[in-house]
Amino acid sequence: MKIMSKPYQICKRCIMDTSDPDIQFDANGICNHCTAAIERMRKQLLPPPERSKALTALVEKIKTEGRGKDYDCIIGVSGGVDSTTTAYYVKKLGLRPLAVHFDNGWDSELAVDNINKTLDTLGIELYTYVIDWEEFSDLQMCFLKASVANCETPTDHGITALLFKMACREKIRFILSGSNIVTEAILPYSWGHYNQDSKHMMALHKRFGNIPLKTMPTISLFQYFNYIFVKKVRQIPFLNYIEYNKNEAKKMLMQEIGWRDYGGKHYESVWTRFFQGYYLPTKFGYDKRRAHLSTLICSEQMTRDEALIEMEKPLYDPDLLKQDMQFILKKFRLTQGEFNKIIHALPKKATDYPSHYFLFHTLRRYKNIFRKIATSA
Repeated sequence: MKIMSKPYQICKRCIMDTSDPDIQFDANGICNHCTAAIERMRKQLLPPPERSKALTALVEKIKTEGRGKDYDCIIGVSGGVDSTTTAYYVKKLGLRPLAVHFDNGWDSELAVDNINKTLDTLGIELYTYVIDWEEFSDLQMCFLKASVANCETPTDHGITALLFKMACREKIRFILSGSNIVTEAILPYSWGHYNQDSKHMMALHKRFGNIPLKTMPTISLFQYFNYIFVKKVRQIPFLNYIEYNKNEAKKMLMQEIGWRDYGGKHYESVWTRFFQGYYLPTKFGYDKRRAHLSTLICSEQMTRDEALIEMEKPLYDPDLLKQDMQFILKKFRLTQGEFNKIIHALPKKATDYPSHYFLFHTLRRYKNIFRKIATSA
């Protein structure tokens, strides 16, 4: 586990703590994460009446530009609550989406069932991209061997690249994303790295990989700018246009679609469940529930006391952990001893390897401008 370099402290407003080594507190014991998240919500979320008007305008623009095409927008689907809620409202508003799923070999049975139920019920066509497992698992192993925290990069990067490629293939300008500020505003950089950093991913693959990347969708920074500024593709955080309450959304989806809950955030993936529930806490001391629950505190969907009670619950059911561990070892063709060496290897930072960190860090000064361009209709 990572050794903390400063005395333990927890925020008095949210539940972020010094497990983020870069966290800062003001004189009142309030951390920089919730302060920034609340300010972002204030700036990015319109008041309900204005939000409704903005949603109507967005839908009309998408419909107008989509006339004469098979689809007027792209949506990503995973079987999770965010993407399923997006699919539900997109269809309810009369749009004609093409659903895109990135099959990386880690979908749980529940996730597949949720996807099928959702799209069958709503009448949405699905395009599934199945990546070569040997290739993808080799890429994932590169991150594990590198001993870095951002081991979800291959999946997150692949999804982003695939959505943009599909948008261009279908000549569609709008990707409606389930990403949203009310449940995802907080995530410390120290707990990961920029998933769009193809230089970092390729550097790890060059050093630790054994199988050429032939089927893995990738997107360089140049390609991303080309999609945004030349081809004018827009990735819209659709749930920011509605009154999105996570628990209420779950209840609605269960009733309307027969959707099933899977527990933690993004736990529709077996690997993500294991990564967030075991790998990160054990190797680095990071419990991503802190960030997820702190965001819900900031959006007033949960109280701080409720979040602290939630944190008292076990990260992993022991029987499920044992089951997932055996599954992970089998998928990666690792022995328990080999995996233990990975877990106990000295943790590294993403910046210990080649990356575009300084470029991304510099561009952060202009992130509000980029966000406005990339996500505006």
